[in-house]
Amino acid sequence: MTEFIKKKEVKKNWYKIDATNLIVGRLASEITKILRGKKKTSFTPNMDDGDFVIVTNARKIKFTGKKFSKKIYYKHTGFPGGIKETTPNKILEKDPSRIIKLAVKRMLPRGPLGRKQLGNLKVYNDDKHPHETQKAVDFDFKSINKKNSLN
Repeated sequence: MTEFIKKKEVKKNWYKIDATNLIVGRLASEITKILRGKKKTSFTPNMDDGDFVIVTNARKIKFTGKKFSKKIYYKHTGFPGGIKETTPNKILEKDPSRIIKLAVKRMLPRGPLGRKQLGNLKVYNDDKHPHETQKAVDFDFKSINKKNSLN
């Protein structure tokens, strides 16, 4: 019989990731695993038992290939003919943290649980962040990136 964790028993940790020279999709997939709690043995798919993630240096993120200028993000205003498009280049000029948030949001489940888990993600454009008191553990993304590379 499968035992599910109770809400009182959930212990949330804080992780800090430096996004300097990391690829957006690979970074977003690892962040999603942490936010959902899939790296824990107590993973429960219908509960928010994931951890908090702080991402710094969002301004220094990378894309593979020509995606930086060729990729197009779409959104709709809700009015007829109201589809808007933008590229990562334009988003990076205005708000670089939005690129990471969009990538992670699209990998999380849709609905109230996914929105709650996305709230556990904190993205900052520089090194400074207001979460020093949480004593976030540095997440070693470099070793995961080497393990999953095709070389």
